[in-house]
Amino acid sequence: MTTSTTARDTFDLGGDLTVHRLGYGAMQLPGPGVWGEPVDRDAALAVLRAAVELGVDFIDTADSYGPLVSEQLIAEALHPYPASLVVGTKAGLTRQGPGIWTPVGHPAYLRQQVELSLRHLRVERIDLIQLHRIDPGVPLADQLGAFAELREEGKVRHIGVSEVSVEELRAAQQITPIASVQNLYNLTNRQSQDVLDHATAEGIAFIPWFPIATGDLARPDSPVAAIAAELDATPSQVALAWLLQKSPVVLPIPGTKSVDHLRENLGAAQLTLSEADMARLDGLA
Repeated sequence: MTTSTTARDTFDLGGDLTVHRLGYGAMQLPGPGVWGEPVDRDAALAVLRAAVELGVDFIDTADSYGPLVSEQLIAEALHPYPASLVVGTKAGLTRQGPGIWTPVGHPAYLRQQVELSLRHLRVERIDLIQLHRIDPGVPLADQLGAFAELREEGKVRHIGVSEVSVEELRAAQQITPIASVQNLYNLTNRQSQDVLDHATAEGIAFIPWFPIATGDLARPDSPVAAIAAELDATPSQVALAWLLQKSPVVLPIPGTKSVDHLRENLGAAQLTLSEADMARLDGLA
Protein backbone atom coordinates (compact mmCIF):
# COMPACT_ATOMS: atom_id res chain seq x y z
CA MET A 1 0.00 0.00 0.00
CA THR A 2 1.31 3.46 -0.88
CA THR A 3 1.69 6.03 1.85
CA SER A 4 1.03 9.40 0.27
CA THR A 5 -2.15 11.33 -0.38
CA THR A 6 -3.72 11.35 -3.82
CA ALA A 7 -5.67 13.90 -5.83
CA ARG A 8 -8.70 11.61 -6.20
CA ASP A 9 -10.44 12.78 -3.06
CA THR A 10 -10.47 16.49 -2.32
CA PHE A 11 -12.78 19.07 -0.79
CA ASP A 12 -13.21 22.77 -1.51
CA LEU A 13 -12.91 24.31 1.94
CA GLY A 14 -15.05 27.43 2.06
CA GLY A 15 -15.80 26.86 -1.61
CA ASP A 16 -12.41 28.06 -2.85
CA LEU A 17 -9.58 26.25 -1.04
CA THR A 18 -9.11 22.80 -2.54
CA VAL A 19 -7.45 20.42 -0.05
CA HIS A 20 -6.90 16.70 0.18
CA ARG A 21 -9.43 15.34 2.63
CA LEU A 22 -6.83 13.65 4.83
CA GLY A 23 -4.94 16.37 6.67
CA TYR A 24 -2.67 16.66 9.69
CA GLY A 25 -3.54 17.85 13.19
CA ALA A 26 -0.72 19.59 15.07
CA MET A 27 -2.10 19.24 18.60
CA GLN A 28 0.40 16.55 19.62
CA LEU A 29 3.50 18.55 18.74
CA PRO A 30 3.92 20.47 22.05
CA GLY A 31 4.91 18.83 25.33
CA PRO A 32 2.79 16.62 27.61
CA GLY A 33 -0.67 17.99 28.28
CA VAL A 34 -0.32 20.06 25.06
CA TRP A 35 1.87 22.34 27.16
CA GLY A 36 5.30 23.79 26.51
CA GLU A 37 8.00 22.83 24.07
CA PRO A 38 8.08 19.41 22.39
CA VAL A 39 10.15 16.69 23.99
CA ASP A 40 12.06 16.39 20.69
CA ARG A 41 11.91 19.63 18.69
CA ASP A 42 13.79 18.23 15.70
CA ALA A 43 11.35 15.32 15.47
CA ALA A 44 8.39 17.71 15.59
CA LEU A 45 9.84 19.77 12.74
CA ALA A 46 10.61 16.60 10.79
CA VAL A 47 7.05 15.28 10.96
CA LEU A 48 5.65 18.60 9.73
CA ARG A 49 8.02 18.64 6.78
CA ALA A 50 7.31 14.99 6.01
CA ALA A 51 3.56 15.65 6.03
CA VAL A 52 3.88 18.27 3.30
CA GLU A 53 6.36 16.16 1.34
CA LEU A 54 3.83 13.30 1.37
CA GLY A 55 1.09 15.48 -0.03
CA VAL A 56 -0.73 16.86 3.00
CA ASP A 57 -2.05 20.32 2.16
CA PHE A 58 -4.30 20.98 5.17
CA ILE A 59 -2.80 21.44 8.63
CA ASP A 60 -4.94 22.19 11.67
CA THR A 61 -3.56 23.90 14.77
CA ALA A 62 -4.60 26.37 17.50
CA ASP A 63 -3.12 29.27 19.43
CA SER A 64 -3.68 27.28 22.62
CA TYR A 65 -1.52 24.33 21.59
CA GLY A 66 1.53 25.00 23.71
CA PRO A 67 0.24 27.72 23.93
CA LEU A 68 1.73 29.29 20.79
CA VAL A 69 4.23 26.44 20.35
CA SER A 70 2.39 24.54 17.60
CA GLU A 71 1.93 27.60 15.41
CA GLN A 72 5.56 28.59 15.84
CA LEU A 73 6.75 25.08 14.94
CA ILE A 74 4.65 25.11 11.77
CA ALA A 75 6.21 28.39 10.70
CA GLU A 76 9.73 27.23 11.54
CA ALA A 77 9.31 23.98 9.63
CA LEU A 78 7.37 25.14 6.59
CA HIS A 79 7.65 28.89 6.00
CA PRO A 80 7.69 30.11 3.27
CA TYR A 81 4.67 27.90 2.71
CA PRO A 82 3.88 26.03 -0.50
CA ALA A 83 1.15 27.85 -2.41
CA SER A 84 -1.20 24.90 -2.00
CA LEU A 85 -0.86 24.59 1.79
CA VAL A 86 -3.88 25.59 3.87
CA VAL A 87 -3.32 26.20 7.58
CA GLY A 88 -6.29 26.46 9.89
CA THR A 89 -5.95 27.69 13.44
CA LYS A 90 -8.27 28.40 16.37
CA ALA A 91 -8.83 30.97 19.10
CA GLY A 92 -11.10 31.01 22.11
CA LEU A 93 -9.47 28.64 24.62
CA THR A 94 -6.97 29.91 27.18
CA ARG A 95 -4.40 27.82 29.03
CA GLN A 96 -3.52 27.82 32.72
CA GLY A 97 -1.35 24.71 32.70
CA PRO A 98 -0.98 21.22 31.20
CA GLY A 99 -4.35 19.78 30.29
CA ILE A 100 -6.26 22.88 31.45
CA TRP A 101 -8.48 24.69 28.95
CA THR A 102 -10.77 27.67 29.69
CA PRO A 103 -12.98 29.32 27.05
CA VAL A 104 -12.72 33.09 26.63
CA GLY A 105 -14.80 34.66 23.88
CA HIS A 106 -14.51 38.39 24.47
CA PRO A 107 -14.18 40.06 21.04
CA ALA A 108 -11.08 42.06 22.03
CA TYR A 109 -9.38 38.87 23.18
CA LEU A 110 -10.28 36.97 20.01
CA ARG A 111 -8.98 39.82 17.84
CA GLN A 112 -5.76 39.88 19.83
CA GLN A 113 -5.25 36.14 19.38
CA VAL A 114 -5.81 36.31 15.65
CA GLU A 115 -3.23 39.09 15.41
CA LEU A 116 -0.80 36.92 17.35
CA SER A 117 -1.53 33.90 15.15
CA LEU A 118 -0.80 36.01 12.08
CA ARG A 119 2.57 36.87 13.60
CA HIS A 120 3.42 33.36 14.80
CA LEU A 121 2.39 31.68 11.54
CA ARG A 122 4.13 34.46 9.57
CA VAL A 123 1.16 35.08 7.30
CA GLU A 124 -0.87 38.13 6.31
CA ARG A 125 -4.15 36.25 6.25
CA ILE A 126 -5.35 33.16 8.10
CA ASP A 127 -6.96 30.63 5.76
CA LEU A 128 -9.37 29.28 8.37
CA ILE A 129 -9.97 30.71 11.84
CA GLN A 130 -12.11 28.56 14.12
CA LEU A 131 -13.86 29.48 17.35
CA HIS A 132 -12.27 26.82 19.56
CA ARG A 133 -15.19 26.77 22.00
CA ILE A 134 -18.26 28.93 22.43
CA ASP A 135 -17.92 31.04 25.57
CA PRO A 136 -21.34 30.81 27.25
CA GLY A 137 -20.76 34.17 28.94
CA VAL A 138 -20.48 36.12 25.67
CA PRO A 139 -23.13 36.44 22.93
CA LEU A 140 -22.23 34.18 20.00
CA ALA A 141 -22.81 37.09 17.63
CA ASP A 142 -20.07 39.04 19.40
CA GLN A 143 -17.62 36.13 19.24
CA LEU A 144 -18.14 35.34 15.57
CA GLY A 145 -18.56 39.04 14.83
CA ALA A 146 -14.94 39.60 15.85
CA PHE A 147 -13.84 37.05 13.25
CA ALA A 148 -16.20 38.52 10.64
CA GLU A 149 -14.66 41.96 11.14
CA LEU A 150 -11.20 40.50 10.69
CA ARG A 151 -12.37 38.85 7.50
CA GLU A 152 -13.59 42.21 6.21
CA GLU A 153 -10.14 43.59 7.02
CA GLY A 154 -8.51 40.87 4.94
CA LYS A 155 -6.87 39.12 7.89
CA VAL A 156 -9.13 36.05 7.83
CA ARG A 157 -10.37 34.09 4.81
CA HIS A 158 -12.87 31.61 6.27
CA ILE A 159 -14.54 31.07 9.65
CA GLY A 160 -15.30 27.80 11.44
CA VAL A 161 -16.64 26.60 14.78
CA SER A 162 -15.74 23.73 17.09
CA GLU A 163 -17.65 21.43 19.44
CA VAL A 164 -21.10 22.74 18.62
CA SER A 165 -24.60 21.28 18.48
CA VAL A 166 -26.78 21.47 15.37
CA GLU A 167 -28.69 24.30 17.03
CA GLU A 168 -25.47 26.21 17.71
CA LEU A 169 -24.22 25.58 14.19
CA ARG A 170 -27.47 26.90 12.73
CA ALA A 171 -27.18 29.98 14.96
CA ALA A 172 -23.61 30.52 13.78
CA GLN A 173 -24.73 30.30 10.15
CA GLN A 174 -27.23 33.08 10.78
CA ILE A 175 -24.37 35.33 11.94
CA THR A 176 -21.73 34.66 9.28
CA PRO A 177 -20.89 32.08 6.60
CA ILE A 178 -19.42 29.00 8.29
CA ALA A 179 -16.84 27.01 6.32
CA SER A 180 -16.13 24.24 8.83
CA VAL A 181 -17.17 22.56 12.03
CA GLN A 182 -14.75 20.58 14.19
CA ASN A 183 -16.32 18.09 16.60
CA LEU A 184 -15.28 14.89 18.33
CA TYR A 185 -16.26 12.00 16.06
CA ASN A 186 -14.80 8.56 15.39
CA LEU A 187 -15.62 4.88 15.18
CA THR A 188 -16.35 4.64 18.90
CA ASN A 189 -17.91 8.05 19.53
CA ARG A 190 -20.65 9.23 17.18
CA GLN A 191 -22.45 11.67 19.43
CA SER A 192 -22.02 14.34 16.73
CA GLN A 193 -23.72 12.31 13.98
CA ASP A 194 -26.50 14.88 13.70
CA VAL A 195 -23.92 17.65 13.28
CA LEU A 196 -22.19 15.64 10.55
CA ASP A 197 -25.54 15.11 8.82
CA HIS A 198 -26.24 18.86 8.91
CA ALA A 199 -22.73 19.69 7.66
CA THR A 200 -23.14 17.20 4.81
CA ALA A 201 -26.45 18.75 3.78
CA GLU A 202 -24.98 22.26 3.92
CA GLY A 203 -21.66 21.46 2.26
CA ILE A 204 -19.73 22.50 5.38
CA ALA A 205 -16.40 20.81 6.06
CA PHE A 206 -16.66 18.44 9.04
CA ILE A 207 -13.27 18.05 10.76
CA PRO A 208 -13.39 15.17 13.26
CA TRP A 209 -10.87 15.67 16.04
CA PHE A 210 -9.54 12.53 17.73
CA PRO A 211 -10.33 10.64 14.50
CA ILE A 212 -8.48 7.45 15.46
CA ALA A 213 -10.03 5.81 18.51
CA THR A 214 -10.04 2.09 17.86
CA GLY A 215 -9.18 1.06 21.44
CA ASP A 216 -10.67 -2.34 22.22
CA LEU A 217 -11.96 -2.48 18.65
CA ALA A 218 -8.39 -3.18 17.53
CA ARG A 219 -8.30 -6.48 19.45
CA PRO A 220 -7.45 -9.43 17.19
CA ASP A 221 -11.03 -10.72 17.47
CA SER A 222 -12.68 -7.38 16.61
CA PRO A 223 -14.29 -6.48 13.25
CA VAL A 224 -11.84 -3.60 12.85
CA ALA A 225 -8.84 -5.91 13.14
CA ALA A 226 -10.50 -8.49 10.90
CA ILE A 227 -11.18 -5.97 8.15
CA ALA A 228 -7.65 -4.58 8.50
CA ALA A 229 -6.20 -8.07 8.07
CA GLU A 230 -8.39 -8.74 5.03
CA LEU A 231 -7.22 -5.51 3.37
CA ASP A 232 -3.56 -5.74 4.41
CA ALA A 233 -4.04 -2.55 6.39
CA THR A 234 -3.87 -1.45 10.03
CA PRO A 235 -6.80 -0.77 12.39
CA SER A 236 -5.92 2.95 12.34
CA GLN A 237 -6.10 3.00 8.55
CA VAL A 238 -9.48 1.27 8.65
CA ALA A 239 -10.76 3.84 11.18
CA LEU A 240 -9.64 6.71 8.94
CA ALA A 241 -10.98 5.11 5.76
CA TRP A 242 -14.34 4.67 7.49
CA LEU A 243 -14.41 8.40 8.25
CA LEU A 244 -13.50 9.33 4.69
CA GLN A 245 -16.34 7.19 3.35
CA LYS A 246 -18.96 8.37 5.85
CA SER A 247 -19.43 11.68 4.02
CA PRO A 248 -17.67 13.66 1.29
CA VAL A 249 -17.38 16.65 3.65
CA VAL A 250 -15.30 14.80 6.28
CA LEU A 251 -11.69 16.00 6.63
CA PRO A 252 -9.89 13.85 9.22
CA ILE A 253 -6.80 15.41 10.81
CA PRO A 254 -4.90 12.59 12.55
CA GLY A 255 -1.96 13.87 14.55
CA THR A 256 1.30 12.18 15.42
CA LYS A 257 4.86 12.92 16.48
CA SER A 258 6.23 10.05 14.38
CA VAL A 259 7.03 10.10 10.68
CA ASP A 260 6.37 6.34 10.49
CA HIS A 261 2.96 6.77 12.08
CA LEU A 262 2.30 9.67 9.72
CA ARG A 263 3.02 7.42 6.75
CA GLU A 264 0.69 4.79 8.17
CA ASN A 265 -2.13 7.31 8.62
CA LEU A 266 -1.80 8.67 5.11
CA GLY A 267 -2.07 5.15 3.73
CA ALA A 268 -5.77 5.32 4.60
CA ALA A 269 -6.28 7.62 1.62
CA GLN A 270 -5.80 4.62 -0.70
CA LEU A 271 -7.94 2.23 1.32
CA THR A 272 -11.42 1.45 0.00
CA LEU A 273 -13.95 -0.22 2.26
CA SER A 274 -16.73 -2.26 0.71
CA GLU A 275 -20.39 -1.66 1.53
CA ALA A 276 -20.24 -4.79 3.67
CA ASP A 277 -17.17 -3.46 5.51
CA MET A 278 -18.88 -0.15 6.14
CA ALA A 279 -21.99 -1.91 7.44
CA ARG A 280 -19.91 -3.99 9.84
CA LEU A 281 -18.17 -0.88 11.15
CA ASP A 282 -21.37 1.15 11.31
CA GLY A 283 -22.78 -1.54 13.56
CA LEU A 284 -20.08 -1.02 16.17
CA ALA A 285 -21.70 2.15 17.52
